[in-house]
Amino acid sequence: MFDPAYLLERFGGISHGSRIQQYGCSRSEVRRAADAGRIDRVRQGVYALPDLDPDIVTAAAHGGALTCASALRAWGVWVLPESDRSIHVWLGKAGRAHAHPDCACSVHFSVGRSALGLAPVADCLIHAYRCIDGEAFFAAYESAWNKRLIDAHDRARIRTALPRSAEWMLDLARPDAESGLESLLRLRLHLLGIRLDCQVDIAGVGRVDFVVGRRLILEVDGRENHAGVDRRHRDLVRDAAASARGFETLRFDYAMVVHEWPSVVAAIEQALLRAAH
Repeated sequence: MFDPAYLLERFGGISHGSRIQQYGCSRSEVRRAADAGRIDRVRQGVYALPDLDPDIVTAAAHGGALTCASALRAWGVWVLPESDRSIHVWLGKAGRAHAHPDCACSVHFSVGRSALGLAPVADCLIHAYRCIDGEAFFAAYESAWNKRLIDAHDRARIRTALPRSAEWMLDLARPDAESGLESLLRLRLHLLGIRLDCQVDIAGVGRVDFVVGRRLILEVDGRENHAGVDRRHRDLVRDAAASARGFETLRFDYAMVVHEWPSVVAAIEQALLRAAH
C-alpha cells in the first residue's frame, strides 16, 4: 500500500484527495497524514507536500494551476525580474474559483483543461503574452525553446493561439539563445535594423555571442557575480585574441542592457562607425 506523501511526490507535490484514494489510500489515511503534518490540506479535497512552492499552493487554493510568469520561473524559464510576480491562476475554460484568505490572484479562463500544480510551459507562454510586455515574452519564449521545454507541436500551438501581430517575434526567435539578455539585445537591435550573427565560432577566440558587421563582437553576461578573477582573466585573454584578429569586443551586463540601453546603443553605433572607416 502506498503512503499519501509518497503518492503526492509522484503527482508533482499536489493532488485532489480523490486521486490519492484511487491508489488504495482511504480517506482516514489521508486525514491521518495531514494531522501528522506529513501532508498539508490546501482546501477541501486538495492536499500538498509541506515544502511545495507556495505560489503553486496559492493557485491550487484558488482552484487551478499556477501559470504566467511565476509558473515560467518555476519551470526554470528566464523571465525578466521586473516582470509581474503576482499569482496567476489558470482555471481552464470554465473552472470554478474558490475563495481563500488574502486572495490577490489574477485568473485566466482560456481553452483547455486546467489541473493542479504548474500549467504546461506552452500554456504559460500563451497566458504570459497577455500579461507581460513583448520583450519579456520574447526572452521567455526563446529561453523555453533553448531549454527544450517546448517542442515543434508546442510552438505551432503557441503561434495559433497568439494574434497575427505576434508572428514576427515568433519568426525572429531562435533555439540557441543561451540567456535572456541575449534575447533582449537581439530583439532591440533588430528593431533598430542592426543585423547580428549569433553564436559565432572564431578561430583562436572561441564561440562569441554576436558578431555585427563582421568585425564587432558583442558579449552579454547575465551572471550576478562576474567579478571573479579567473573569469575576468579569461575574458581579457579572449578579447586580446579577438583584437589580434581584427575584432573589437564590447561587453554588456544585465544592468546596462535593461537599465542603460541608450548607452549600449551609442557604444554599438560608434563601434560600427569606426569599423566602417
